Formats: sequence, C-alpha cells, structure tokens
Amino acid sequence: MALDQSFVGRTYPPTEPYEVGREKIREFAEAVGDANPAYTDADAAKALGHPDVIAPPTFVFSITFKAAGQVVQDPQLGLDYSRVVHGDQKFAYRRPVRAGDRLTVTSTIEAIKSLAGNDILDIRGEVHDEAGEHVVTAWTKLVARAAEEA
Repeated sequence: MALDQSFVGRTYPPTEPYEVGREKIREFAEAVGDANPAYTDADAAKALGHPDVIAPPTFVFSITFKAAGQVVQDPQLGLDYSRVVHGDQKFAYRRPVRAGDRLTVTSTIEAIKSLAGNDILDIRGEVHDEAGEHVVTAWTKLVARAAEEA
C-alpha cells in the first residue's frame, strides 16, 4: 500500500542534543579508512583554522539517520521498515562538525513517491549546534520495496 502523500512537509520535533566527542570522530575516521590528521590531531585541525578536531563529512550520517527514525517509526505513516533499503545520502555543509559540538536534528519528509510498487521516502535532516547555528543539511532516501506477490 502506497504511503500517504499528505505526510510530505511534515516536520518532527528536534532530537535531544548529541555531543560530538573526539574519540567518536577518531573511531569513525579509522572505520572509514580516512587518515586525514584533522580528524585525530587537534594541532593539525588548528593549523587549518578549526578550534578542535573535525569529523569526516559522512560522520553526521549516524546522527541524522537516528533522527530519521522518528519518521520511520511514525505509526501513522505506516512504513514497513522490514522492507526498507537505504537508497541515497547527500550532505550540504555550512561548516564542519567539530569535537565538542552539541547537535540537534530536525527531520522533515520532503517527498514521497511510488515507483513500480516501491515507496520512495526522502527525508531532510537539518542539523544545528546549541547556539542555533545551521551546521549541515542531510538528505536520506529510503526505498520500501514492494511486497512480494504470493
């Protein structure tokens, strides 16, 4: 059954703040194999004009995808998460994510489409620091595969 188009434009409440830690950034950089010293060495980051280590560009996915869970778990939307695959991801940064940032994410359903029986859900996550400064926008595309015919 197709998702309800009336959900397009629905915005969910901001998440609780997520405090970005140096160790989390280091672990993430190691996990993705990115040896950029600005991710692990505060002096290297400061030499580039940052107040502390910065996170790799895809680090914010873990925060925004968790926030998108508010959308996915909305019982009124009726999304069958057991049929969902991750379709796409993109980011638009105002500034890098830094160690010490306390970030919140506000998720909005940007589009719902049906294609060949599949539902395609586009979620925009606006990430702000505790001063209210916009840090990054993340777009997540989820595809709910069509139910198999018996």
